[in-house]
Amino acid sequence: MAMAPGALGVTPVISFWFPNSHFSNCLLLSLLLICAPGCSKKVAPEVPQVLEDISSHSGLHFWHDNGMTGQLYFCEVVGAGSAFFDFDLDGDLDVFLPQGHMLESTRPAPARVISPPHEIPMGGRLFRNDGNDRYGMPRFVDITEQSGIKADGYAMGCAVGDVDGDGDPDLLLTNFGRDQLWINDGRGNFHEGASEAGIADDRWTTSAIFVDLDADGDEDLYVCSYVDFTLQNHKPCFAESSAIEYCGPSSYPPLPDRLYRNRGDGTFEDVTSSSGIGAKPGAGLGVVSSDIDGDGQLDLYVANDGMANRLWLQGEGFHFEDAALLAGCAVNRDGRAEASMGADLADFDGDGDDDIFLTHLSSETNTLYVNDGHGIFDDRSARSGLGLPSRKWTGFGTAWFDLDNDGWLDLFVTNGAVKRMEEKIAAGDPYPLSQPDQIFLNLGDSRFEEIAPGRAIILQHEAVGRGASFGDIDNDGDIDILVTNNCGFSKLLQNKIGSNNSWLGLDLRRSDGRVAVNTRCEIENATGSILHRRSRRGGSFLCSNDPRIVVGLADYQGGCVVRVHWPGGNTEKFEIEQTGKYQQLIEGSGTVER
Repeated sequence: MAMAPGALGVTPVISFWFPNSHFSNCLLLSLLLICAPGCSKKVAPEVPQVLEDISSHSGLHFWHDNGMTGQLYFCEVVGAGSAFFDFDLDGDLDVFLPQGHMLESTRPAPARVISPPHEIPMGGRLFRNDGNDRYGMPRFVDITEQSGIKADGYAMGCAVGDVDGDGDPDLLLTNFGRDQLWINDGRGNFHEGASEAGIADDRWTTSAIFVDLDADGDEDLYVCSYVDFTLQNHKPCFAESSAIEYCGPSSYPPLPDRLYRNRGDGTFEDVTSSSGIGAKPGAGLGVVSSDIDGDGQLDLYVANDGMANRLWLQGEGFHFEDAALLAGCAVNRDGRAEASMGADLADFDGDGDDDIFLTHLSSETNTLYVNDGHGIFDDRSARSGLGLPSRKWTGFGTAWFDLDNDGWLDLFVTNGAVKRMEEKIAAGDPYPLSQPDQIFLNLGDSRFEEIAPGRAIILQHEAVGRGASFGDIDNDGDIDILVTNNCGFSKLLQNKIGSNNSWLGLDLRRSDGRVAVNTRCEIENATGSILHRRSRRGGSFLCSNDPRIVVGLADYQGGCVVRVHWPGGNTEKFEIEQTGKYQQLIEGSGTVER
């Protein structure tokens, strides 16, 4: 007779060795006996916390201001994101958090619905990571003023890239209004240069990604544009109950995204029209890049809100064709376009190709598109177990990451509504959009299991989740998460379980020392089992991530062979003897393979 999990006081705890495609040939299923019926004394188990909010202890104190005054402006509910990036090149991740502000310029200013805490300064903030204290807690210091950054726009998201090729990361801020590009001089000083670079855009822009699409050694730029909403064309929208409500993207015309080609001198050419990108406007909210069709050129996948998604396959002459419909990733299995927000792609099932995950509106489901190895996708949201648990919530920031370092990529989703929830209005909530976040563990057989809120206190708290940046903020070999909440405090979630397993960190560098982004790797252990990983900054929603790769090895303790497929087309092999640390792999220092 089959028993449900937890029956007779027995709670199954699944731990994985790697199957044939990973780092072992067996699956270990262990049962943790808590207390069966008949015990004279029941002892509540100590449930481990998988993620812990360390924001206040680490000094990362930030509250997002959407400036709302009761007018229900559409742009209020969309931002904002965040960025993990090592701006001072000292080996640890620093943080930038974009900010909003009041939208009306009338005097006297209208009354706010919710006022920001008095200690929160205006504008986006740059926090420097000063390393860990003796307890392993990272320490952040707000250095915005001395950095020269004055991010005073109504900000949406962040994109990090080396615009001028000088080896240090620069910062693009997308705005409801003119975008800003903050150029890093390598000494922690920034100046604004969007106009000089040719990428100043006054429209409503959202997610963006720097990526070397033409493989010429410098980073090009793709910017998602949303809809043609302004304060001047603001209109009232209504819920089914006839109550006033936030508008959706269908209330305004969609905008074409923009593609900029880097000239190699830190300036860009707008190739939106000539590349074909401008031919199909869409309410773009998320963008990721990979060689999806395996032809050796990087492609782009764009998540559109309420419209068909775009799969921009790169052809000859820096021209792109939308192949999403033919590839099976434009709409869901039922043929419906969904409200796509967050996006990420990675090889979650260990077959060597990148699969796509998208977050969506409540009443829809989040969507998993599984790649068949030839760039054709199948919607397996229901079969994977990711569909039904997401139907109640509206998902935004997300990414594939190995929470427990068992070698299988898991998922985190931060949730927050965009339509006001009646039960919260009735309870007197002034901003009735808050929802809980979710974590899904990869079971290793193309199925996922949602982590119960009892495993992570942070899953018991509700907020208006938007951005989620992923990276190793304390350099302990597991992935931590920075969640940005609209009209709320950000949460820095420290991973508490990943470093219990073996791991290998990869810091991929071009021959001149610059970070190698969108670079594929194969990590092979002594038994011949292989993991496929890729360095990336883009993905999630309005965010930029740690470009380093953390490879979970479960209980494997031996050496590894890493094959790196560099952006220029060369493949090199690196023999790694020591795990449990970050290894810097520099192009040209490995063994060249044909």
